[in-house]
Amino acid sequence: MRHLGILALAVFILLPLVQAIVLSFTATLPTDTLTEGTVGLMNYRNVLAAPELRAAMVNSLIYVVLNVALCIGVGLPAAYALARYRFTGDRHFLLAILVFRVTPPVVLSLPIFILFSHFGLVNSPVGIALVHCLFNLPVAIWILESFIRAVPQEFDETAFLDGHSGLSFFFRHLIPQIAPGIGVAAFFCFIFSWVEVVFARILTVTGGKPITMAIQAMFSFQTDIGMVMAMTCLSLVPGVAMIWFVRNHLAKGFTLRA
Repeated sequence: MRHLGILALAVFILLPLVQAIVLSFTATLPTDTLTEGTVGLMNYRNVLAAPELRAAMVNSLIYVVLNVALCIGVGLPAAYALARYRFTGDRHFLLAILVFRVTPPVVLSLPIFILFSHFGLVNSPVGIALVHCLFNLPVAIWILESFIRAVPQEFDETAFLDGHSGLSFFFRHLIPQIAPGIGVAAFFCFIFSWVEVVFARILTVTGGKPITMAIQAMFSFQTDIGMVMAMTCLSLVPGVAMIWFVRNHLAKGFTLRA
């Protein structure tokens, strides 16, 4: 019975993905040279031949990489400070930034749009990366703080007694020690930034549109479903690649966190 339930869950999860992959290789909109139902790579060729779709992929990669780099680069020192030093309201501060994370993005959409328009960050992948950091950074700090706290403080003291500077300690000792935590934090930051829609819609009015907005723009009176599915499947590739590269750190991170 247990195996039957697992099988049913797997079918429920994988069936839409399988259907999307099948449709991505199928011509769903007949043309002068193709009949409906033709199987081939034409949808992928059409996607890669469209300049606006290629630009959307590049934009998404730019702001996701910037977002992950900023969140880890800023979150690691902040998490270390919260884990190693005591100050008035330190636990309340950590709770406060987590509360900010659960704030609905639409609540902040108007003030963020006005602020970013003044600084020329609208229609730019950099603007999306920065606003995503507002929501990803609390999660990164919370995850990294728990992993740093799990490392005994004697580990730091031994490194400093051996003559390591702050930067040397961070890069040679601390980062390798909490690599699983960095992998978990990077994974969550990547996933949120890659699939986020609210700010991507608001901050990309005329240009800089990410892949989520490009897929939405493909729907019209006569939608080429096969081409939409091809674009959707291509959008899954970076996420799968991310999981593959951090899979070992991810597994260790979730195990240690549990």
